[in-house]
Order: sequence, then structure tokens, then C-alpha cells
Amino acid sequence: MKNSRVSAANRREFLKSAGVLVAAAACTPGTETRPSTGGVQISATRSADFNGPQLAALGETVLPASLGAQGQREAVAAFVAWCDGYDPVAEEMHGYGYADVRYLPSDPVPAWRAQLDGLDVLSQRVHHSAFTQLTIADRQSIVARATRGARGDRLPSPLAASHIAIALLAHWASSPAAWDLALGATVSPARCRPLHEATRKPLPLAPTTERT
Repeated sequence: MKNSRVSAANRREFLKSAGVLVAAAACTPGTETRPSTGGVQISATRSADFNGPQLAALGETVLPASLGAQGQREAVAAFVAWCDGYDPVAEEMHGYGYADVRYLPSDPVPAWRAQLDGLDVLSQRVHHSAFTQLTIADRQSIVARATRGARGDRLPSPLAASHIAIALLAHWASSPAAWDLALGATVSPARCRPLHEATRKPLPLAPTTERT
């Protein structure tokens, strides 16, 4: 019964935290987040060149607090690695149900960099302080202002996100770690398990140890 209460609490925390931006996320049919890369090809030949402190502050603002500082840093690092490896307008991997050649969207990173800088400009004008120096609550207020024009009832895929704050949250929400947190167990979707473990019940999540 105790484990059941803990799992329910984890799910509520996940949904509550993700809900900070879900209501503002732009979403079109077929762009909902799934626990995979959706056939996105990556290469390691460029750098997104985000402002590190600003992006870290954004991660603290929009990612679930239950991840802890270390988990938030890891989620931000994974987002940066994904951006670094994104290959704009690359040919998609062929999926089931269509035979035509499809291409990925153009590079979203320049716009995301500008939006990240824009959060700092807005912070300076509203609070007369850098975005990185604000409290979490004040940063959330700034992000809410910046994403006010977005609409949707669920997170889009990162590539369909209209703002870097939404893209960062959507990228984490599509990860196996996010699904594990939502389900309260180590399900690890999109990861292969040995055949002898196929019938094993997923293990409960290990307690999160806060590290700074």
C-alpha cells in the first residue's frame, strides 16, 4: 500500500510539473510526444551554442522539481546533445504506411537561441534583473509571458515546439526517464530487454537523492 501511495504521488508530481507548460504548448495532429526519436537522424558535426547558464536556469524553471538538481542538469545536457546532433532537412527514416520521401524540418536552434536571449531581455525589463538571478517563481512568470501566444492541450514533439521552453520540456517528457517517473516504475520504454527478463515485473524507481 505504501509503494502504491508513492507511485501515485510520483505520477501527480509529474503531471503537475509538466502541466506548467502543457496548457501553453502548441500542438498539431500527429505531433504529440512519443518515447522515441521518431526517425530523426543525428550527426555530431555542429554545436547549438546555447548560453549555458541561461539554459540551465530554464531547465530549473520548467523541468519537474522531483528530478532534483542532478536530474535537471542531465535532462538539459540531453537536450543540448540532441540539438547538437540534429541534421536539418535530412531524409526521414521510412515508416509504415507511406512510401514517399519525407524530410525533417529546418534547424530550430537559431530561433531557440534567440528565444532564450529573449527571456533574459524580458526579465531585465520586468524585474530589472537577469533571468538567471530570478527566483523560480519569477522565472516561471517570465516563461508564461513568453509563451502566452501558444495554444494546445498537450506537449508537441520538440521539433514542433513554438518556444525553447516548450521544446526543452517536451524533449525530456519523451525520454524513458520521464515515462518511468510517470508510471512509478522502471519501464524504460524504447529500450530492449533480454528475453529472460521479458516477463519480469518492472522494478520500482530508486529513491531520488537530491544533489547540487
